[in-house]
Amino acid sequence: MMHLQNSTWIQLKKMWSGERLQRQCAFQVSYIGHDCEDIPEFLGKKYGCLARRLDLSFNQLRSLAGLKAFTGLEELVVDNNLLGNDLQLPRLPTLHTLTLNKNQLTDIEALLEHLAEATPSLQYLSLLGNEACPNQLVSLDKDEDDYQRYRYFVLHKLPTLKFLDTRKVCKTEQQEAEARGAFMKVVKPKSSDMVAPGDPKSESPSSLYTPLPRGSRDGKNHKGVLAKCRYIYYGKHSEGNRFIRNDQL
Repeated sequence: MMHLQNSTWIQLKKMWSGERLQRQCAFQVSYIGHDCEDIPEFLGKKYGCLARRLDLSFNQLRSLAGLKAFTGLEELVVDNNLLGNDLQLPRLPTLHTLTLNKNQLTDIEALLEHLAEATPSLQYLSLLGNEACPNQLVSLDKDEDDYQRYRYFVLHKLPTLKFLDTRKVCKTEQQEAEARGAFMKVVKPKSSDMVAPGDPKSESPSSLYTPLPRGSRDGKNHKGVLAKCRYIYYGKHSEGNRFIRNDQL
């Protein structure tokens, strides 16, 4: 960790060389591939007030609570982590770029509502590699239509976006999102309501319809029923009797 601190500090010194600190307007801090589950406290203490771009890719992050120290952050990269639907960002009023590629995000609506509140200046967003972003990187059964509906829904929730994933937002997309984006959300059934084939629940008497009386529904203990029928069929209009003479009946 000390080596990383020194290397990060050297990188910042190089950016400052030949220029006074108060004139420098952009600093980048990278903390990549250290398998941390939380943002190290020393990053916020040393670089929180200076950093404009923060890269935390290829860790094991499950929380971004440590971002509170990065008050002037403009770009945040947290690709290849373990961030899920409980993701909470502090309010970052100057953040315009956010990449959350290859995490564990599945609830797109909750995420977008949170981003609309926490990052009001957001212009670039990338969610590739998450289940919340339906494309063939996540599932082979998704197609371009699924992805386009996702884009309309995201742009409806975040109308200030100029780039989404790898594509620039065009004017026709903005118009379509404004008109129909609210209806483009893909609703999935709850896992508790889904029964896999062969599951004992799928074969329970309550889940199968049958017109038989209760006493005759058990195939192993079936009882025949003998009774008179109130309807009598004479076969006058039967198609099967069209070529049969009366003396053959």
